[in-house]
Amino acid sequence: MLVEDGELEALRMLTDRRDELAHQRVQTVNRLQRLLSELLPGQRKRDLSAAQAKAMHVTVRPRDICGKTRRRMAAEEIADLVAVDAKLKKIKAELKAAVTARGSHLMDIYGIGPAGAARVLADVGDVARFADRNRFASWTGTASLDASSGEQARHRLSRAGNRRMNHVLHVAAIVQIRHDTKGRAYYRRKLAAGKTPMEALRCLKRRLSDVVYRQLIADAQQQDGADPGGHCGAALQSSAVDSHPLIDTSDQPLPGPANPTLRPESDPVKNLVPSTR
Repeated sequence: MLVEDGELEALRMLTDRRDELAHQRVQTVNRLQRLLSELLPGQRKRDLSAAQAKAMHVTVRPRDICGKTRRRMAAEEIADLVAVDAKLKKIKAELKAAVTARGSHLMDIYGIGPAGAARVLADVGDVARFADRNRFASWTGTASLDASSGEQARHRLSRAGNRRMNHVLHVAAIVQIRHDTKGRAYYRRKLAAGKTPMEALRCLKRRLSDVVYRQLIADAQQQDGADPGGHCGAALQSSAVDSHPLIDTSDQPLPGPANPTLRPESDPVKNLVPSTR
């Protein structure tokens, strides 16, 4: 297979591996939760860490064969959890270094960490392939679709687009809502305007899509030393969801379904060159 940008391909592989490890961790925690709840009824913890599991594990000393088997299996799951946590910590540091090495400032956006930034870079490739932020929003699945009926005008979330990118934006939106950010203020303004929580979340995700698009354009412009051109609505301010009038949310739905989710391997990757710093 011909790989035109080895760094992006490596970033994609690391991001996929990180997602696999995260899924593996969820499964391990679920099994551990079940075993510990059987050993210690009524002491189930919602977000269980390896340290918490160890502390719970040492307090139980069953005498029956079933209890001893559960305790041994719980010890094995704890060891697996410690191992997967170590792998996740290592790959997070590796992703952070790789994202920084490409000169990306996506991690400056509140709610987007190394894994999210790496996923954006890996799946987007060359941001110049998107004519404007509306095309980008269609690809990320954040462009609303018209679901009006009769005199009732309403929109719904798009089920098309790149679901992995949509997940990155969803996580960023939830993080911003949970903390004192401009994103939360924007979300609350939408609620005050009469939108449902789901509709307000949709608006915030659409706005974050614009923010990510602008940051990709700004990073490409900084690396190329020239204006990429042809990107409507691109601005250099992209550190967080802002209420600046230059940042238009464009809540209007786009006609038709989104474009295919993943770029072909033959697509050029020429604007996002590796940083030398």
